[in-house]
Amino acid sequence: MQYPGGGNPVVQYYKGKFLTSDNRIATSNDTNLLNNKYLYYSLLNNLKLISSFYRGSGIKHPSMAAVLDMEIPIPCPNNPEKSLAIQTEIVRILDTFTTHTAELTAELTAELTAREKQYNYYRDKLLTFEDGEVEWKALGEVILPTSNINWRYTDRAYRYIDLTSVNRENNTIMETSEITSKNAPSRAQKIVQTDDVIFATTRPSQQRLCLISHEFSGEVASTGYSVLRAKETEVLATWIYYCISSTEFKYYVTENESGSAYPAISDSKVKSFILPIPSLTEQTRIVTILDKFDALTNSLCEGLPREIKLRQQQYEYYRDLLLSFPKPETTV
Repeated sequence: MQYPGGGNPVVQYYKGKFLTSDNRIATSNDTNLLNNKYLYYSLLNNLKLISSFYRGSGIKHPSMAAVLDMEIPIPCPNNPEKSLAIQTEIVRILDTFTTHTAELTAELTAELTAREKQYNYYRDKLLTFEDGEVEWKALGEVILPTSNINWRYTDRAYRYIDLTSVNRENNTIMETSEITSKNAPSRAQKIVQTDDVIFATTRPSQQRLCLISHEFSGEVASTGYSVLRAKETEVLATWIYYCISSTEFKYYVTENESGSAYPAISDSKVKSFILPIPSLTEQTRIVTILDKFDALTNSLCEGLPREIKLRQQQYEYYRDLLLSFPKPETTV
């Protein structure tokens, strides 16, 4: 049982024993009365209660006295042979369910990985041109200048897009904070507009980027982002978005970032990236294809993890059902 990163406690089973995060090992006193694996599943079924036993401000540890005082259901307590048989059968069912859930999770994860690789392959293929086929320009040549906010001349509240606001899984803004001139952090400077592409220059290999939707037009972003505003006469905003999503741009970032503990790439380096500039008609054709691929991939990225979560919930439901026994009535 442990609190990994402050999360829920975890019980691990290993070679007939279960152990805690601080390497304490527990085992049944008499495996003819209490099956160790049955004990393990019973503890898994009581993680919420076990979590209340944890103490400590840094690394949390459970009170083992409290754990040992826990009550777990023992079927047919007056008939040890029958009790052990029931425990063994419950363990068999849950082991089977656990194996099937793990196999399904592995299959779904492999499917998701394969789909993402397929999408990346076709995206890179569509963005690849031979010399002489198209014009090539630095990113800085096909974008417009942007402006910073002057906090001295505004008293309205803004939504702040900081470096954790952009979800790396689907490249959308998930969470913002409200700021004014009174509480705005020093990095809250860049005004963004609809169809701006923002790319995080801090830890750039994480590829934290997104296309600004109408919802966030006029809001404020961190100076930790490059704000790329397309010259619409030369390039589509979505073309820029897909080009900086490409494997080629990832390689470019890797070669040009600096700092080991806190890697970053300069705004000027981002804007020095050379990208292909086909005609607007061709850009539109390619972007339309990539939009469809992107929508399909995002659907899978949302749907498959949701399916994995539902399977886990189903497993927990049946585990709870199998380990629920009516409590004996007490007489006064």
